[in-house]
Amino acid sequence: METLIPTINRLQEVFLTVGAEVIQLPQIVVVGSQSSGKSSVLESLVGRDFLPRGSGIVTRRPLVLQLINVAPMQERLKIESGVKAEEWGTFLHCKNQVFTDFQEIRQEIEAETDRSSGDNKGISTEPIYLKIFSPKVLNLTLVDLPGITKVPVGDQPEDIEAQVQEMILSFISNPNSLILAVSPANSDLATSDALKLAREVDPDGRRTLLVISKLDLMDAGTDALEVLLGRVIPVKLGIIGVVNRSQHDINTQKSLEDSMRDEQAFLQRHYPSLASRAGSRYLAKTLSRLLMHHIRDCLPDLKTRVTVLNAQYQTRLNSYGQPVEDHSATLLQIVTKFASDYCNTIEGTARYIQTSELCGGARICYIFHETFGRTLQSIDPLGGLTELDVLTAIRNATGPRPALFVPEVSFELLVKRQIKRLEEPSLRCVELVHEELQRIIQHCSSFSTQELLRFPKLHDSIVEVVTGLLRKRLPITNEMVHNLVAIELAYINTKHPDFTDAGQVSASVNSQQAEALDGGKRWKNDKFAEEKAPATGFGSPSKGQAINLLDTAVPISRKLSAREQRDCEVIQRLINCYFLIVRKSIQDSVPKTVMHFLVNFVKEHLQSELVGQLYKQPLLQELLIESQDTAQQRTEVAQMLEALKKANNIISEIRETHLW
Repeated sequence: METLIPTINRLQEVFLTVGAEVIQLPQIVVVGSQSSGKSSVLESLVGRDFLPRGSGIVTRRPLVLQLINVAPMQERLKIESGVKAEEWGTFLHCKNQVFTDFQEIRQEIEAETDRSSGDNKGISTEPIYLKIFSPKVLNLTLVDLPGITKVPVGDQPEDIEAQVQEMILSFISNPNSLILAVSPANSDLATSDALKLAREVDPDGRRTLLVISKLDLMDAGTDALEVLLGRVIPVKLGIIGVVNRSQHDINTQKSLEDSMRDEQAFLQRHYPSLASRAGSRYLAKTLSRLLMHHIRDCLPDLKTRVTVLNAQYQTRLNSYGQPVEDHSATLLQIVTKFASDYCNTIEGTARYIQTSELCGGARICYIFHETFGRTLQSIDPLGGLTELDVLTAIRNATGPRPALFVPEVSFELLVKRQIKRLEEPSLRCVELVHEELQRIIQHCSSFSTQELLRFPKLHDSIVEVVTGLLRKRLPITNEMVHNLVAIELAYINTKHPDFTDAGQVSASVNSQQAEALDGGKRWKNDKFAEEKAPATGFGSPSKGQAINLLDTAVPISRKLSAREQRDCEVIQRLINCYFLIVRKSIQDSVPKTVMHFLVNFVKEHLQSELVGQLYKQPLLQELLIESQDTAQQRTEVAQMLEALKKANNIISEIRETHLW
């Protein structure tokens, strides 16, 4: 079980190399108010003087401290040639440098802090990573954080309190961390900032250990027995009292061994019942035991998390593709895949099928049968034609002679005018299909072909080629649709099998009018009345009126005679019948034309067009330049994947038997 803490330290190193915090590793986080004795507690755990000390804010950056127990120097050098020192330290930012003098370690911490935080009390969230190897330490991983402060000094910002609290919370909110809350004995425990922050993230107290520092500085006549026994505020993991070195001890360079002896003597004198469960040595053993048990509890979840992330990052790496080696093969592969995806989207066999809206071939089908079909159905065969328009056309077609029969020319003239109205929705149908074919380009590049996102220039070139092909086919298709309508206008086939015979229509209208006029009597009366009072407008003006031929306006509407009524109705019925025949033909032939001249042509010629335009030796290098983002992300993901694989191997080395 002693191997667990070094295992976590190795995991920490692995993930530090990629600068990621995707895995929350177990560690002990030291929290307390400014000058509460946090650094002194850490030094007593190490047994050496190595941290910057003094009044005010001294710790201004998180310090991740890994204590590693090694064999004494004599034993080590017998087995292997290593560092020729009993105790030494290394920094992550000084990779190959070994510090055997602990004064140099302190100077390096101060220099590194000033480099990032300035030299006037500023703080930084960037951690310093320090490893200390010694036969006198127990395996521990601790994080020393800046003390909780209230009032800004020096270069500190106005919101220094909020910044420090946010930094502390970012470490202690990790559910895999143990919280070492340090509170001085000479202040009321109920006002402890460290305990307050710990309670926020650990309300049950399952991972909080309380250290009461400065036991020797309490007022005369008072002691911390009630606090240490947990009668004031209970803490589940326990409360341990320690005696810190005073500033005088530091100034006189009193050794830590002497300080520990004095601490034990003080505890025996003042707290004899608790002496065996207090002091720095007991704190070190307790922390090591707690951390090992905590790691044991966290390890199964940690292993699961590493496995899940491994799979996620492998998928991400696959999506970025491999670096390009054979440019020709890569270009052909991407172009072929794009053309295939484009055609599959039209056919409805694409791998990525949208569920939010119609796309590709389904939308083209909707345009043909819903949009275009309904538009044609909504066109009134006689729209825009009044009875007066029909009557005027009939009279214009007869010239100066009054007509005995309805002239055929007037029917042709009017029906052509109505057929012409079918051209605009037909051309609009072509335009809508063209727009959908343009949209398929974006659909394929974003959903189907991940490689296109790697090569922005190739993507732009493919879009340009396909857009050019569509633009080239659009006028040809429009011309053909225009010709379809022109063909219908060129010859009005009154012998069409579905067209009603004009004689039958005329007879039908006559019989209806005869029934309406009670055997024709009323029609004669109307005729007699018409002779007595001639109608104005199209008839001759009355003799008694002074006529100005230039100023006489044709009346907008008037009552039609029975003859005129009959002629109009015959023409309207014929127009209606013939228009429906033409509309049915156009509704059938326009989608076929669009499919043949635009959609199918593009499907058949897309790949050859792309290869012809893009597969040119001078263009290959230029087109297959990766975007900087993709190259950088692939490198980062590859590094992370490598780290996760190493982490998996490290965790797998731990046998189940080691956990108990």
